[in-house]
Amino acid sequence: MDNKILDIFPGTKAIIFDLDGTLADTMPVHFLAYKQVLKEYKINFTPELFATLAGIPAVETIEKINEMFGTNMDAKTVGYTKENEYEKLMHKMKPVEPVVKLMKKYHGKLPMSVGTGGYHRLAWKTMEILELDKYIDILVSSEDVTQPKPHPETFLKCAEKMGVAPEACHVFEDGEPGMQAAGAAGMRATLVTDFYQVTIGQEL
Repeated sequence: MDNKILDIFPGTKAIIFDLDGTLADTMPVHFLAYKQVLKEYKINFTPELFATLAGIPAVETIEKINEMFGTNMDAKTVGYTKENEYEKLMHKMKPVEPVVKLMKKYHGKLPMSVGTGGYHRLAWKTMEILELDKYIDILVSSEDVTQPKPHPETFLKCAEKMGVAPEACHVFEDGEPGMQAAGAAGMRATLVTDFYQVTIGQEL
């Protein structure tokens, strides 16, 4: 892992970053928030279960958990409760150093944007906490699309806002839905989890 250098493919004209787990190591914070909220519903939210849900917005995550456990939680209510819990813990997040380093390297040289499955306000708050907002001002969130990842709409909107053809964009992602979305958008993509240690389930 340590001897791999993260970089863009030749011919890349624009870069799109996922946010949670890609630029920001927020996964341990999301995990903790889900774990605390779902405890009330007697659901043991394990790191293994969380890994299968990476990159899926909160409301859809609760819907999937309902299917898995036969529960009938109100997905919107529990999803928003989880996001509130997450917001209280956000200050604990850290940047994903190899990806942030790449972002800084190409700042001012190539157009860059963020395409996230998260909520717009919290995504911007993440960017501000980690001081990434001074490098990127284009952000497409779950509220800006009708179909989240693995559908390509998020990344296609990023390309449109940057004014670059999809096939000239390079996506950096940490989740399978995002990798599928990039492929469906006709973009090349790199899975960043090969370049840093994911720490879901560890105490923050």
